[in-house]
Amino acid sequence: MSDGVFIGGGGEGYGTPQHLTLKYGNRHGLVAGATGTGKTVTLQILAEGFSAAGVPVFLSDVKGDLSGLGAAGSAGFKLHDAFMERAQTIGLDLSYEAFPVIFWDLFGEQGHPVRTTVAEMGPLLLARLLELSEAQEGILNIAFRLADEQGLPLLNLQDLQSLLVWVGENRAELSLRYGNVSTQSIGAIQRRLLVIENQGGAAFFGEPALQLADIMTTDAQGRGRINILAADKLMGAPRLYATFLLWLLSELFEELPEVGDPDKPKLVFFFDEAHLLFEDAPKALVDKVEQVARLIRSKGVGVYFITQNPADVPEDILGQLGNRVQHALRAFTAKDRKELKMAAETYRDNPRFETEQAIREVGVGEAVTSMLQKKGVPGVVERTLIRPPSSKLGPLIKAERAALIAASPVAGKYETALDSHSAYEILAARAEEAAAEAAKAEEQEEELGAAMREYSAGRRYTGTKVSRSSSRGKSATESFGAAIGQVVLKELKGTTGKRIVRGILGSLFRGR
Repeated sequence: MSDGVFIGGGGEGYGTPQHLTLKYGNRHGLVAGATGTGKTVTLQILAEGFSAAGVPVFLSDVKGDLSGLGAAGSAGFKLHDAFMERAQTIGLDLSYEAFPVIFWDLFGEQGHPVRTTVAEMGPLLLARLLELSEAQEGILNIAFRLADEQGLPLLNLQDLQSLLVWVGENRAELSLRYGNVSTQSIGAIQRRLLVIENQGGAAFFGEPALQLADIMTTDAQGRGRINILAADKLMGAPRLYATFLLWLLSELFEELPEVGDPDKPKLVFFFDEAHLLFEDAPKALVDKVEQVARLIRSKGVGVYFITQNPADVPEDILGQLGNRVQHALRAFTAKDRKELKMAAETYRDNPRFETEQAIREVGVGEAVTSMLQKKGVPGVVERTLIRPPSSKLGPLIKAERAALIAASPVAGKYETALDSHSAYEILAARAEEAAAEAAKAEEQEEELGAAMREYSAGRRYTGTKVSRSSSRGKSATESFGAAIGQVVLKELKGTTGKRIVRGILGSLFRGR
């Protein structure tokens, strides 16, 4: 079947061959199952199928196993005989080949660095990343609003930290305009930023930012490039992992044009360990994910969630996932049995077997599948033997990965971070200017104070010299008045004029 991705088939006791129709590849999907049941291999063969059809792919490599997509499988592999036997059973002419891959890494260690700016991340996702309270998120929104109004580019964490300091220094005025701005909330946000910085997240914010066009390319043979995000280390900061992938989805949604129902997707996006996205997520964030999942298919993007249990995905989003591969689920507890029953009820019944029982019984490399058919109608559930992969099963060695990174079409584009003129530099310049003005005002006040002291001592102020006066009559008073007039006129031209005038008048009244 040339217009679809071959998933698998079966012999005796199994159903008809299963294909994921390319036309419905942007209708989203789900790959679920307990640990060790074969989800990673299913993800691998789906990526291979979409790539072979000319569809670019973006996926996260949580365990480090998916880098093998960049190398061909081998007849010397210990499972080769089992693979060939399964291929024969399901009617597949298995051949080994490597696929075009691009490696990415938020930390820049196992692939090209991935960056975005604080402004592009936005306050909603950033608040999710920092686990902020409602009050703290409100202050973050104020900071972003001020950055827009005052032309302060927020590129990296240093920019945001500097802006929050400025907000704290001007909190009295800002509180009148936006509501209470407390130093405690600002301090809490700063501490959360420090935690992200210590986890290595600071490297994620900055320039050059990732260009979406670079993850939507094909090779010279017309095969879609498979973008692999190294996520093994990233899983140590699960909030950063989930926030990054959601940001990427949001950017795709914002930037890509409407394409309706294309013959094949423009990009397929695999979200592994999807439960991390929804775990303890506020309703506003879940609503945003639902909105993106519902509308992004019209941009030609298919989203596939990979998780242990379908119950990890909110019901409103689960209902939009038409292409499904369900590996075995365990049912040891009452909660497990309830979730197993719920998972079975989401499939279109097959009169040949009980879906719930099949989900419990399928072995490693087997699955219960349902793919969208003509007019987008879900197909009848089938028991399926998942096809073996054509690429290497397991990770590449470091030398192989390094060679592929060096030969990448984006090699050298993102490796060097840029230090652009942004909020930090602008606010620092303003602070220096304010300090210089304050120093100048202080100097002028000292000069005025000297004039006052000389007058009190019975001397006449002459601008640069002070001469003794033998008389305290009219001439001394007029000279003093002229000197005061000159100083006041000079000071009124500056930003501290009013303060100086108040000081002069106060001194005169105190003198009287």
